[in-house]
Amino acid sequence: MARVHWGMVALLAFCFAPRTGQGQVDPKKRELVEVGYSAQLEGSAPLTGYGFYYLNKPGFPGTNETLRLAVGPTYLDSELGFREVLGANTDLGINFSGGGYRDTYHEYRLGKYFREESFDGFRAQTGLGLYHLFNPGYQIPLYGVLSPAARFVSYEENPHTADNFIVPDNRGMFTVRTGLRWGGRPMALFPDKAMELSVWYEGYFRTDPQTYGFGDRQIESQSHLFWANAYLAYHLFKWKHQFAVNLTGGTAIEADRLSAYRLGGFLPLASEFPLSLPGYFYQELSAKDFALFGGNYTIPVSQNRRWNINFAAATAYVDYLPGLEQPGHWNSGVGGGVFYTSKVWRALLDYGYGIDAIRTHGRGANAIYLLLQLDLGPAKEAYKRADPPGFWRGLQNVLGG
Repeated sequence: MARVHWGMVALLAFCFAPRTGQGQVDPKKRELVEVGYSAQLEGSAPLTGYGFYYLNKPGFPGTNETLRLAVGPTYLDSELGFREVLGANTDLGINFSGGGYRDTYHEYRLGKYFREESFDGFRAQTGLGLYHLFNPGYQIPLYGVLSPAARFVSYEENPHTADNFIVPDNRGMFTVRTGLRWGGRPMALFPDKAMELSVWYEGYFRTDPQTYGFGDRQIESQSHLFWANAYLAYHLFKWKHQFAVNLTGGTAIEADRLSAYRLGGFLPLASEFPLSLPGYFYQELSAKDFALFGGNYTIPVSQNRRWNINFAAATAYVDYLPGLEQPGHWNSGVGGGVFYTSKVWRALLDYGYGIDAIRTHGRGANAIYLLLQLDLGPAKEAYKRADPPGFWRGLQNVLGG
């Protein structure tokens, strides 16, 4: 099984900021373009999606070094990894990230988007990553992760923020993430085979607490998050069907609006641990405690298995963040769509229905999702295989996969 990836992404300017993390210095070359878009059919919500170029290049700039880079229109996320620099099984990474809208916050209450209480956030961060392999030689790796970082965030009003709404002050903070990860997920849209069991802690230590908004919201001096994740993706070889199941649960101490768990939407590469609920607004629900179970099932409908029907479902028990409560703790969503896959392309056009999502007409919400992945490694090979060579023949090979 391939080692776990770093799992960092950069989002378009109109996106929410995901919670991201890293696994270890990835030994496999990866070069991908990822695009995701979500359109809600009821209610008002900001335009939501992501788009980024992802590169993981072992042996660059030195033979024992690896460059990982994720670039979006407004955001850069990078890390230079040094393999086994602290011992035979311990890697070191030095990372830097920054750019616009990374810490933008959107307020949702009872299924309604409050743009007058939302604001933009911009980030610069640098840190270290220590990755220790506990079981060298085993097929499924067990890694320990320690990632301290220093972060500066600047908050600003957007054109719709209310005049009497006070946005948080600019602030510095220290963060630390540590955990154990057995297995991992490749950087792919619906991987064919993968498994992961992991437990994590993440702490936020801010330079000063603050009251903001209408004087009714608090930024805590410290926030502590604990969560665990189990994931399995596999092929049923006899039937040629594919499935994936995911179970994530977490709790938080002294969480606030800027550090709480946020559930909703269906953008699987928007974060390392996507808390997906089809049909809901992206990050609609804010939780201090939650348990989420979800899965998808893919059935081929063409002989070459490129065209498939995909079904998805998820349900979550949510203990809401104080001030953002709503009736009922259970939230569920289902979805389905057409999934195309080849060596070069993966694409999904999907419909999602939020069964328990609150809207003005009652319960129930509809959404459309478009997800695209271009693997540039086999795409370049397909382009070069054009016979006779030429731009249009090469492009035809790439599009045909």
